[in-house]
Amino acid sequence: MANSAGSRKRARQAEKRRQQNASLRSMARTYLKRVINAIAAGDKAAAEAAFKTAQPVLDSSANKGIFHANKIARHKSRLSAKIKAMA
Repeated sequence: MANSAGSRKRARQAEKRRQQNASLRSMARTYLKRVINAIAAGDKAAAEAAFKTAQPVLDSSANKGIFHANKIARHKSRLSAKIKAMA
């Protein structure tokens, strides 16, 4: 356990940051699942709407370092291709 005051504060900060990151990671995954489920259901309009709302959430999670930027770009590219292929 942390002994000095500075290390105790650092441990508190790390825990707060860990919880915030977990929340953002969970939210991004939820938005991804909404798009995937809409694609699986075959509803193109719903998939496009879900994708449109998911994009800013995914981009902000990449900007905050929750996910690597290339991973988010890959997900967005593949989802977009699947939505386009539904026509």
